[in-house]
Amino acid sequence: MTPNTTSTNSRPRRRILRKALLLLVIIAIAGGAYAFYLFNLPHRDVQATSTDAQVEVSALVQEFLTDASTANAKYLGEEGEGKVLEVHGLVRGVETDLNGQAVVLLESSDAPAGVRCSFTTTTNAQAAALIAGEAATIKGVIRAGASYDPDLELYEHVVLEKCAVVQSH
Repeated sequence: MTPNTTSTNSRPRRRILRKALLLLVIIAIAGGAYAFYLFNLPHRDVQATSTDAQVEVSALVQEFLTDASTANAKYLGEEGEGKVLEVHGLVRGVETDLNGQAVVLLESSDAPAGVRCSFTTTTNAQAAALIAGEAATIKGVIRAGASYDPDLELYEHVVLEKCAVVQSH
């Protein structure tokens, strides 16, 4: 009698398949646990964080328009964490975005662009109290710098998020 060669060859294959499947399950569980960990990290409390810089709207915009790479290195961290800034300028207007959050545009008479400050649900009431044409200082975390779009021939504003009013005049 000749031994059945198909049954002896299938055992090592089954072992390899089981080990591969077990490895994939372990990787999937580890990946899911890491994603769960990242999702549940505490959010950055910008208002409780100390200010990294105080700057005028015109100076901030000019830094980005003059040398964007230097300004990015100065204000935008390497790991995606922007610096916490206090920006001083004139309130151009207060709008509401699609999420129901207040957005204030700070501007300066000598800057081609301004600073768009997005507030949070807890700080929306502060933005509603601002009056167009008055000076204000707003604290927030920077997400993007000013730039010029040659296709549209428009300047894009600096973007601050998680903002709150520090002082209004």
